[in-house]
Amino acid sequence: MQRASRLKRELQMLSTEPPPGTTCWQTEERIDDLRAQIVGGTGTPYEGGLFSLEIKVPERYPFEPPKMRFLTPIYHPNIDNSGRICHDALKLPPKGAWKPSLNISTVLTSIQLLMAEPNPDDPLMADISSEFKYNKQLFMEKARKWTEEHAVQKNMGVVESNKENTPDQNVSSRKREAGSAQTETEEPAKKTCA
Repeated sequence: MQRASRLKRELQMLSTEPPPGTTCWQTEERIDDLRAQIVGGTGTPYEGGLFSLEIKVPERYPFEPPKMRFLTPIYHPNIDNSGRICHDALKLPPKGAWKPSLNISTVLTSIQLLMAEPNPDDPLMADISSEFKYNKQLFMEKARKWTEEHAVQKNMGVVESNKENTPDQNVSSRKREAGSAQTETEEPAKKTCA
C-alpha cells in the first residue's frame, strides 16, 4: 500500500515537474513498470541522443531501490551491453547508497550526471573504462558514434504506418543482442560492479 501511494505521488511530481532533460511514465496500467527517457547532456558524447530506460519498482520500494536499465544501447564504462547500470544509488548499503529518502526523480538525475561524468574506477565494462582513462579521444569518438547510431531520432517525415518503424527497432535490438553475445565471449573485459 505504501509503495502504491508513494509511486502515485512520484509519478505526479515527474509529470508536473520533471528534472531537466528527463521524462518518466508508467506503462499501460502497471504502476510498477515504468519507462523513462534521458536527453544526452550538452558537451558530452551523448549530446543529441534520447536514451530510453526501463524501471521496475520492487514490492519493498522505497526500502529497496528501483531496478533500472537502459533500453537504448550506450557506450559507457558504467553501463553494460544489456543496459545494466553500475551506480551506487541503485544498490542497497553497505555497497550502495540507496535510502528511502531517494526517489525515481533523484536517481534519474544522478544517472544523467553519470552519463556526463563516468566513473572509470568502478566500471561494469573494463575495456571501455581503460579506454576512457588512457585514450579519451577514442572513447569520445566511439560514444558519439553509438549515440548517432542508436539514440539520435532520425527525422523520416510522415510515416504511413507503424510497420515501417519496426525494422529499425529490430535492428537495434539485434545489435544489443549481438553486443551481449560478443560480451559473453569477452568475459575478461567485463567486470562485476562492486
